[in-house]
Amino acid sequence: MTSSESAPVDFDVSKPSISRVYDALLGGKDFYPSDERVIEHLRQTMPEVDELARLNRAVLGRGVKYLAGKAGLKQYLDLGAGLPTMENTHQVAQAFQPDAKVVYVDKDPIVLAHGRALLGDNDQIRVITADLRDPAAVLAHPDVQKMIDFSEPVAVMFVGMLHHLHDDEDPEGVVAGYMDAVPAGSHLFVTHFLDNGPESQALEKSFLDFLGTGRFRTEAEILRLFRGFDLVEPGLVPLSNWQPDTIVRDPLPLVEQIIVGGIAVKS
Repeated sequence: MTSSESAPVDFDVSKPSISRVYDALLGGKDFYPSDERVIEHLRQTMPEVDELARLNRAVLGRGVKYLAGKAGLKQYLDLGAGLPTMENTHQVAQAFQPDAKVVYVDKDPIVLAHGRALLGDNDQIRVITADLRDPAAVLAHPDVQKMIDFSEPVAVMFVGMLHHLHDDEDPEGVVAGYMDAVPAGSHLFVTHFLDNGPESQALEKSFLDFLGTGRFRTEAEILRLFRGFDLVEPGLVPLSNWQPDTIVRDPLPLVEQIIVGGIAVKS
């Protein structure tokens, strides 16, 4: 892994971090008291909340397997990538496409710090500190320009991230800012919290109150993120039902109903 930023990274651990909270829910150890307080409140609201992170991580692997294996994509923008853990995007993609290139993008400087240490020496990977809400700045970043050939298809990934954009941050416009820059054959990969009633609304309130982000949107709102693109099978579904590699419970427990995702292709 290489990065254009080489100075030591400083970050404020007095405030909770989306990346650290998510990593802790996956069983990671790189969190601080500010993050732990958020996790405690989330678990009080929904004891199974850790499963949301696990479902999201599992579908990332299956989604990238599809993108690299079936769609044959060799270029990946992983937006809001979070802390590296097991089966990262580049590991899955390069198992199918050894020359696949991946740019990890996150505004949290801790991601850069850990990326240096954990992703290893791989010249087909870049980790950059940038705000995904500014597509023009991300796309103009020197590492993105160096790694991504915008005349060839790109996988644009928002895995577990767009629900952390408030409505006034225009998630539809953010998606369009990236998808307008990539050619036909590119794919959009999104996972998102789903508003399906009082139980999910209580968890949304905990996210908003204690983390400051975490918008549970309706199916119609999430589908608008894919507007203009063709969803691949099985469409927008609970993550457990997206091309599963194990037997899926029926009916799904509540925690599995409130996070959905899909992959769409630009034609």
